[in-house]
Amino acid sequence: MRSSTNGDGSDVLVIGGGIIGLVTAWRAAQRGLRTTVADPEPGGGAARVAAGMLAAVTELHYGEQLLLGLNVASAARYPEFAAELSAASGQDIGFRACGTLAVALDSDDRAHLRELHALQQRSGLESEWLSGRECRRLEPMLAPGVRGGLRVDGDHQVDPRRLASALLTACERAGVVLRRGWAERLSVRGGRAVGAVLADGTELVADQVVLAAGSLSGRLAGVPEEAVPPVRPVKGQVLRLTVPPAYAPFLSRTVRAVVRGSHLYLVPRENGELVVGATSEELGWDTTVTAGGVYELLRDAHELVPGITELPLTETRAGLRPASPDNAPLLGPTALPGLLLATGHHRNGVLLTPVTGDAMADVLTSGELPEVARPFAPGRFASAAPVPQEQPA
Repeated sequence: MRSSTNGDGSDVLVIGGGIIGLVTAWRAAQRGLRTTVADPEPGGGAARVAAGMLAAVTELHYGEQLLLGLNVASAARYPEFAAELSAASGQDIGFRACGTLAVALDSDDRAHLRELHALQQRSGLESEWLSGRECRRLEPMLAPGVRGGLRVDGDHQVDPRRLASALLTACERAGVVLRRGWAERLSVRGGRAVGAVLADGTELVADQVVLAAGSLSGRLAGVPEEAVPPVRPVKGQVLRLTVPPAYAPFLSRTVRAVVRGSHLYLVPRENGELVVGATSEELGWDTTVTAGGVYELLRDAHELVPGITELPLTETRAGLRPASPDNAPLLGPTALPGLLLATGHHRNGVLLTPVTGDAMADVLTSGELPEVARPFAPGRFASAAPVPQEQPA
């Protein structure tokens, strides 16, 4: 084993301590690999803003049928994963098998939802078409104008903040070393990744390096051009409201809709929190919460659930989703020996947490990706130029 300037090296160095980096580190440590995570604030990242929908069915989009297989595989693992993580950390991650209702507010939305239902059926997915009256029977707070909807009992939710906290604790208990500093440069020797240099000059040495830095994954210095992940930031603004006891139950399940062409979701937590999101903005590294973003979310949510304007608004946040050119993750070895990727999950990072952890543990120990993850190897973008990005403010 190589030695670093700070003592013995690691088998695996994970750069990035969001949920994807942490689940990779936890699973690697469980396989007996000495693992280090480098991140100034482990447990942070895009998960702090995510709503936590486990929506393999209602997240299906045209042209993304290949990603569907990975989403479904990960969703199927969630009940067991949640139980294992809760036992390992002693924390409840807020997993709820509550189902999802996707509704239409006008005739155009209804036609679109009907087409989506047909696509779901052709893809072998389970969903049930409901009339507007049946939708309101399930969720009485819905607006009278709801024209119809899809009931998907297999799409659930988890609390991403609890998930991140539990993964952090599980990592610590599994012996993962946490280095609370940012990796500024990848160390490459003899044509192989051998670690990274932190902002304070400390060099961390490892046999394998996993780049799991979310939207920042493409900005690590020292990565050869052919191995730079084509990942860009996509801004999302999210609101959190509180449902007072007098208003409970407000919603019993996740409710989704397309309002004025924009996707909207409302995710009710058991603790009375209601998450409303999310905008999708191609604005580089900007994480400003804007009056326009908040207004649009509240306006559209009010059109869907009029009573929402009576609830206290407790938080407004903006975060950056890591998006790849095909909106699917990059998993596994790169063109640079010793460097692997676990990034580019875009809007599915929370959903794909279990399958990503398993896939990365497999490839770190055996050198081979499991079959379910092979279509998402970074090599599919081998001929693509890196995505140009401005320096984050």
